[in-house]
Amino acid sequence: MKKRVTIPEHEYFERIAKAAKLTGEAGLDILISNCTEADYSFVRYFTNFWPLFETAGVAIAPNGKAALMVGPESTKFAGDRSVLKTIFTLLEYRESADPAYPEFKPQTFKDVFKHLGVTGKKLRIGIAGYLLTNPIQLEGLRSNFPDAEIVRADDIVRQLRVIKSENELACMREGFRIVELATKEVLKAIRPGVTELQMVGVAQKTIYEHGAEYEGLPMYVFSEKSTSHAISRSTYREIGKGDLVQLNLSAKIEGYSPSVGMPISMGPLVGEKRELVEFGLDMHRWTYKQLKAGVEASSIAQGYYQRFIDLGRKDNFVYGPCHGTGMIEVEAPWMESSSTYKLQPNMTFQVDTFASGPSYGLRWETGVAITEDGYDLLSNPIGEIYEIDC
Repeated sequence: MKKRVTIPEHEYFERIAKAAKLTGEAGLDILISNCTEADYSFVRYFTNFWPLFETAGVAIAPNGKAALMVGPESTKFAGDRSVLKTIFTLLEYRESADPAYPEFKPQTFKDVFKHLGVTGKKLRIGIAGYLLTNPIQLEGLRSNFPDAEIVRADDIVRQLRVIKSENELACMREGFRIVELATKEVLKAIRPGVTELQMVGVAQKTIYEHGAEYEGLPMYVFSEKSTSHAISRSTYREIGKGDLVQLNLSAKIEGYSPSVGMPISMGPLVGEKRELVEFGLDMHRWTYKQLKAGVEASSIAQGYYQRFIDLGRKDNFVYGPCHGTGMIEVEAPWMESSSTYKLQPNMTFQVDTFASGPSYGLRWETGVAITEDGYDLLSNPIGEIYEIDC
């Protein structure tokens, strides 16, 4: 039996130690890193815990101590799955149905802080996963610590996540391997008359059979007009002869969620559809050539947008050439014209080339790790234009 690719426990605790150091350097008394089921990364990164229904948070003090915070129904679940075994149960992390749990005696943020050795009233509390933090959690902190200053601290966690370890890269490569198998199965099964959702089922069956823990993103199998959507969901629409179909399939390994995307044609690809698909592939290949440690991210994004303009495709532009990837298929940093960072070795990106038209669009997408002299492709090369014999 093949050995499963994982993140070793010690790496989670190394991350906590690094976050504790950065928390102290930022002049914070404590860091609270929150997550939801949909974007679990701000907690799973430190604990390997992925909540269900409820939310979760990790409290990290500058002294290196840390605790996981969960809702009332997740205490045993977290105890079994989290590598961090210091766990507190707070009502602030309950599910959105907002049960009262009248018979339950919850713990509080005060209990958590006291256990971690964080004392005083005029504390500086940093919040990571700020966009995932709900009003009830903020109200709970303010109620427990009315004199505290609460500040956004996403960058503490983001700067840790942006450079991947060899174990993280191994998880991503394994995810790509499985996605490639799923893509082959969909290409074999797709034909006029099947629905988009049936093809999602083919992909799901394959990824689970080959070791994925979950989809890395809701599987994309869109046809015709839906291919112009930057974000969408598959439907019961029957795929027809002559349709342009977009595949974006993904597999999750230890939380890491790579994706491979490509357009395919149900029959010969002709006219403006072929022109747009070939334009997208040209832009995709152009992007690879720009990738190298030390390059300003903004210069790549600016050149990418200018190329759309120069080739008469400004109206097809939606967003920049790459976005960060890792635990979440789309994570910071984005590569945009306003970016203020340089590429560094072991940063990972999805080279995500999307072009949208009035009635259809396309996306070529796969993952890379930045190297000193270029990039390391994390999947097999993409770029073949598939024209399905109908």
